Amino acid sequence: MALEPYRRVLALPGVPALLLVGMLARIPMTGTGITLTLHVVNGLGLGFLQAGLIGAANLVGGAIGAPLAGRFVDRRGLRPVFAVTTTVQFVFWCSAPWLPYEALLPGALVAGLFNQPVFGALRQCLGAMVPAERHQSAFALDSMAVELSYMVGPALAVAISTGFSSTVTMYAVGVGLVGTGVALYALNPPTSSPGDDAAVAVPRRRWLTPGLLTLFGVASSLTFVLTTTELSVVAILKTDEATRWTGLVLGLWCGYSLIGGFVYGGLSRGSSPLLLTGILCAFTAPLGIVGGGWWWLCLALIPAGLLCAPAMSSTVAAVNGRVPAGARGEAMGLHGTALLIGGACAGPAAGAVVDAHGPGWAFAASGAVGLVLVLIALPFWNEARRPASDPVTASV
Repeated sequence: MALEPYRRVLALPGVPALLLVGMLARIPMTGTGITLTLHVVNGLGLGFLQAGLIGAANLVGGAIGAPLAGRFVDRRGLRPVFAVTTTVQFVFWCSAPWLPYEALLPGALVAGLFNQPVFGALRQCLGAMVPAERHQSAFALDSMAVELSYMVGPALAVAISTGFSSTVTMYAVGVGLVGTGVALYALNPPTSSPGDDAAVAVPRRRWLTPGLLTLFGVASSLTFVLTTTELSVVAILKTDEATRWTGLVLGLWCGYSLIGGFVYGGLSRGSSPLLLTGILCAFTAPLGIVGGGWWWLCLALIPAGLLCAPAMSSTVAAVNGRVPAGARGEAMGLHGTALLIGGACAGPAAGAVVDAHGPGWAFAASGAVGLVLVLIALPFWNEARRPASDPVTASV
């Protein structure tokens, strides 16, 4: 592993600015879920069930809206999409602190439907600005930036809510999202490479192949396992003596992912997302048998943690490589939807297993489910073919 691949990526015009803006833009987005939860529980004085419904409505809206926003990016470009979505976010987050629960619920759904396509669009732009032979390093940098955003966003939202109020936090999220929209509107990075024929509309049947659907399933199973791991760590450390170490354990887990992403991006050749996800699941399944305290859990998380960012970046690179330029925005949106579905399913599934059998079995179940889904996907992945008209080679 060498630093030269990263130097080459960061030397490309506009790429450092895009990565920096992308990392900062994702911070308020990663804090929206916990902000809505804290507002419903603390601000409105309601229960966690009502808060969960608000979060679910926002996730459902986001899952539906991501591919739609990506399709509009393909057809109209980045600026019109961010102009509309930023306006909707401004209206929602300015009015949300004063809405009764009955209005906040559909409002959260609409806000999710008009989420700014930061994750998918930035990856699409990064793929367009970086030559294909450097995509592995570029998408590894993007995955590391996402990891940093998730480390900062929710923690910052909790800190502001605790120190001030949920109303102040909602305004802060709104300011952050508006700033995101304005910055990306001004930056206006390209969504396709100069040699791509992005103006040509490509029928879905030519790119939405069994292989691509398989890839979306793998991405969904990846976030299912990662979200279950997070919830299981919280559950296994819930005793009074260990609760205080939960933040440290999760922080180290994120740190392992950063290290793994950094090493993976510097390698000369990437790996199949099925292989990386399968190995991650295999390392996750036995985590529940770890005993001896929180420090042993910190060590046990190292193998799976190192694979988080590499597995995620490999799915992004594979989507970018399998889809024609004229459909990459919609494909990245569907990739985002798959990630949301995996994360949304993990909450109730992990909760049910933890309540019935304990957190150890939640680790085992999520790892086993992930492995089964990878094995099911394997023959479809091998038999699939990318569109013949697309000159880009898939990352396998």
